Amino acid sequence: MGAWFDAPKNFKVGKHSVINQKCRLDNRGGITIGENVSISAEVCILTADHDLQSWDFAGRTRPVHIEDYVFIGTRAVILPGVTLGKGCAVAAGAIVTKSVSPCTIVAGVPAKPIGKRQPDLQYRLSYRRLFY
Repeated sequence: MGAWFDAPKNFKVGKHSVINQKCRLDNRGGITIGENVSISAEVCILTADHDLQSWDFAGRTRPVHIEDYVFIGTRAVILPGVTLGKGCAVAAGAIVTKSVSPCTIVAGVPAKPIGKRQPDLQYRLSYRRLFY
């Protein structure tokens, strides 16, 4: 569905997880996605950047971990080194610069907690595109 990856490896995805159209998955540093994760359209997950304090603008990689039952809204950006805890939710357009605790809802730039989800999540995603 038009998603693209930056490397041919360093990517794991669990059962019943969905990655929607036009997502960028920079898996150079490693991306791990758990089960029943919903990643909305045009989400950007980054695992590589440059050290802005380095004299030579050194590149670096840090993995992103997305645990089970996470929801990521449209056009959200997840920065290198972030872990999204089980059942957390990221609002559309949020920029996540720090790890998010389980069942926490975050929004904004930079993303900050705005609420909590129920901790007893047990749904199974079964999402299919209408015309594929």
